[in-house]
Amino acid sequence: MANADWLLGDDDLVTGEAVALDLPPATVGVRLTSGLVDVAAEGLLLVLVFVLGMVVVAGGDDALRAVAGLLSVVLVLVVLPTTLETLTHGRSLGKLALGLRTVRDDAGPISLRHALTRSLIAVVEIWLLSGVPALVCALVNPRGKRVGDVVAGTYVVRERFAFPQVRPALMPPHLAGWAAAADMAPLPDGLALAVRQFLDRAASLNPVSRATLGTQLAAQVLTHVAPAPPPGQHPEAVLAAVVAERRRRDEARLARDEALRVRLRGPRR
Repeated sequence: MANADWLLGDDDLVTGEAVALDLPPATVGVRLTSGLVDVAAEGLLLVLVFVLGMVVVAGGDDALRAVAGLLSVVLVLVVLPTTLETLTHGRSLGKLALGLRTVRDDAGPISLRHALTRSLIAVVEIWLLSGVPALVCALVNPRGKRVGDVVAGTYVVRERFAFPQVRPALMPPHLAGWAAAADMAPLPDGLALAVRQFLDRAASLNPVSRATLGTQLAAQVLTHVAPAPPPGQHPEAVLAAVVAERRRRDEARLARDEALRVRLRGPRR
């Protein structure tokens, strides 16, 4: 049985249309710029909060001023970054400015636990140690992770980039009649993804691997299609016909659903 896992990159996300979208990790340079924006903003805010705290406890003793200073640090360097990244699903001020986002290692949105872990470790690796551990770790890590990311199980991705254009599979004319009349059951997500990726990358594959994988995928796909195509068809043509016909049927179904909504509710304004 063909395995589709090798067709996916480590950072691929799979959409509902079985198209893998690669969310590339942010480069060290971009992360450094984002981090400098965050450090500048947090540093300025820390000074303001610290001065305000000292004004509030101006008549107190040294212990009270020490508590006010500690609370200022915790509020600005831990509480606020954690709250911001949790509420924005991984975005800080610097990340918003540069189109970055922190995600889990499985590319899902981070939670309060991830954001708090990153903020706590940032106090040490960025503020107390001047960012040296963060920079060294990011340079040697394949995903550009700083120490906080390694511990929290997160990494930073770029959101502002052009997705590669995915070409729809074209219907082989000689199989159009068969595909239109065939009974096609829904394909499993993994199989549908493998077929789409194979058709997109077939031209770059080794000829032997291309023929082997195409034959294996066609055999799996045809277990969900009846009747079988005419004898002697090329596996890639069969795969393209099934994918194109499924797309045509989905578009027709969506058009019917939209027409029904218009009749029931009237045209959208």
